[in-house]
Amino acid sequence: MHIQNLDKQTPFTTADGSTIRSILDLTNAPVKNQSLAEASLPCGGKTDRHYHKLAEEIYFILEGHGKMEIDGEEQAINPNDAVLIPPSAWHQIINTGEAPLRFLCCCAPPYTHEDTYFE
Repeated sequence: MHIQNLDKQTPFTTADGSTIRSILDLTNAPVKNQSLAEASLPCGGKTDRHYHKLAEEIYFILEGHGKMEIDGEEQAINPNDAVLIPPSAWHQIINTGEAPLRFLCCCAPPYTHEDTYFE
């Protein structure tokens, strides 16, 4: 059994500019097919527009309000929304609220910086 506590994870900045606390990934668990992290963006913050050739992602919004853009389509996102990001889809998340935007990121295969591509 492998259990990780979110509060014990050290935050870092990913290649796209979001602050991440890895919950389970290749660096801290015997993960083979997926990864799970908590991400946050400050008020007015946004990730750099990017895509992943291999990874399918799911964002689950925990707190805050924002806007999600996937391949040119934009939609408001709110707590308890889940967003599917297919492999190779250009995407960006923007915090449009008055508090930090906090969300879970699940990636399959596991997230790696090398699978992140920018405009």
